[in-house]
Amino acid sequence: MKEPHENIRYLRHLKGWNQETMAELLNISLNAYASIEQGKTDPKWSRLKQIAQVLEVDLAALLNFDRSIFFIHSSTANYQLVSSSCTTTSNLEPELEKARLVIEQKTQLLEQKDKEIAHLTEIIELLKKLTPLPG
Repeated sequence: MKEPHENIRYLRHLKGWNQETMAELLNISLNAYASIEQGKTDPKWSRLKQIAQVLEVDLAALLNFDRSIFFIHSSTANYQLVSSSCTTTSNLEPELEKARLVIEQKTQLLEQKDKEIAHLTEIIELLKKLTPLPG
């Protein structure tokens, strides 16, 4: 099992951020952040929650990174699979492409379903106008 500071550094690298960026996002000094990432400082629970939020991962994922984690960058709606066994995002490109294709296909199916529902609703309305009600 990786230590949280190793996971923090790994996830920061995946984002393409340097330590200065993380320190700014956490509103702490560069030295304070570097100490956390180097494992010299054990951050408080509240700081770990803040780091997880900035990195857009679940706190449990930050603390136990042995399993693959699927998360969404809320700002860009990009889906990204992160695995502790991978060292670069380029290893993930085929999996990301598969996920994108699945999402695209499901989106198209939902759009088709919506069109069919609208068409059937039109047919029902026309039938109501053409068919006299008993009574």
